[in-house]
This record gives sequence, C-alpha cells and structure tokens, in this order.
Amino acid sequence: MNDFAIVTDSSCDLTAEMANKLELTVLPLSFNLMEKEYHNYLDGRELTFKDFYSHIRSGEDCTTSAVNVEAFVSAMEPILQSGRDVLCIAFSSGLSNTCNAAQMACEELSAKYPQRKAYAVDTLCASLGEGLLIYHAVQEKRRGKSIDEVRGWLEDNRLHLCHWFTVEDLNHLKRGGRISAATALIGTMLNIKPVLHVDDAGHLINVGKARGRRASLTALVDHMEETAIDPASQVVFISHGDSQEDADFVASQVKSRMGVKTVYTNYVGPVIGAHSGPGTIALFFLGTHR
Repeated sequence: MNDFAIVTDSSCDLTAEMANKLELTVLPLSFNLMEKEYHNYLDGRELTFKDFYSHIRSGEDCTTSAVNVEAFVSAMEPILQSGRDVLCIAFSSGLSNTCNAAQMACEELSAKYPQRKAYAVDTLCASLGEGLLIYHAVQEKRRGKSIDEVRGWLEDNRLHLCHWFTVEDLNHLKRGGRISAATALIGTMLNIKPVLHVDDAGHLINVGKARGRRASLTALVDHMEETAIDPASQVVFISHGDSQEDADFVASQVKSRMGVKTVYTNYVGPVIGAHSGPGTIALFFLGTHR
C-alpha cells in the first residue's frame, strides 16, 4: 500500500507552489525580529522574504526557533487517525532541534497508534538541500514505493545530497560563531569570500575561499563539476538570500558547463537566512559524496 503522507518543515525552502504540488504537509519554524515573532511559512504570509532581508541589511537582529514536539503531534495525529502512515523528513539535526522534536513526536504517536507507522528521517540537509531530498523522496513515492522503501531510500541517499554555498557578508557567519572576528575582518578587507558546505554530520563547514564574488560563485559550480552524478539528467536547486541575479548566473553556468536542463531557484528562508545573511548563494545536487 502506498498510503502515507510526507510531512516536513519550512527549512526545506521550497516554494509554496512546489510544496503544494508535492502534496506536503509543511510545519513552520519561527523567528523573532523587531521584538515580534513570525512563522516561517513558505509563502511568506507573515513577512515577505524581501522585507525580511531588508530588515537584516539594516542591521536588525534575528533569532530563530525550532518546531516543537506538540506542533508535530498536532499535524501528524489527524493523518494517522485517517488511516494513513506518516513519513516526516526533517531539517538537519546538526543545525536545529527540529528533527529531534519530530522523532519524539513519532515515538509518542507510534505508541498511541501501534497499527500505524510514523517515521522521522534526519535529512542532515538544510535549505533547498533538504528540499531537493524531499523532492526525490516524493518521486520515489509516486513510483509506488512503500513508506519503508522511501525511508530506506532517504537514509541511503542523504549523504549524496551535496550543498555548496557562499555568502556576501562574513559578519553574519561571525555572529553565528562560524568564523572568528579576525577572519571576518581580514576577509572583508581583502574581499575574500568563503566557500562552505554541509558535511556528513549535517554541520556547516568552511572548506575554502575565493577572491571576489564572481570567483566564489564559479567555485560552487566547479565543485559540482567534480562530483555530480550524471548532471545532465539531474534536477538542480539553487537558493539565494535576495540575490536573484547571482542565482541566475550560477544556474546559467550549471546549464552551459554540464548540460543541466532543469534548475529551480528560491529564497533562503528567514530561519536559515538569519544566520547566513543577504547575498547567500547555495547550489544543491546529487553527487558521489558531499
């Protein structure tokens, strides 16, 4: 029986339209800005993505919160009561407590509904990396795979979901403790841009640097060229921190250099954007390794 629902969280950074087409139930993380709490809905209904980045550019501080256990239970219990199983595909445990909350909710619901299945999978992914893994999971489901088979596919393939990204302003990484104040100062003076990825433990890792913005964008495509599995047949995702023009440049490079035909772009949502800042560009694809 292919009778299960896929639940996820808003850190997947999919567009609301795509999430709807993929038939997802999406729970919002939240963020605090200007002493007000907002929910990170995919359609930006409480605060548009452009407005969010305008506030961040003006120097407003922003803090973020995970989805809690009660929210997952409230979303998943009606699905189980309807006779369907639940597969929750969650934001990396290396970056958020959201996945832990999802796992606790599944344990609670499995005990209450022993005849049903409720699984939570740690994607070890972030932003549209999480979104792309979910996209592929839905394709597996639509091919008729069972909940156990899709769960297995996710666990077997999550470390092939490659994340390569760069940021415009090093000070956001400094505030998040990702780089030192000295590194941020020197890097800013010399126009050094970091090249980062998400490692096998789902953590954000600084792995290189480039001199200037265009070089850092090209470096993302270079890394894809090195490890991508049959790139011409892949669907590729790119997320951006209110930098559509740079996202379009990376998309054009991916298409011209590797023959990729389908590229989707969208904003880095507020929960992740609060830490990476405006100007973030991230490239996601399937590769031999992260």
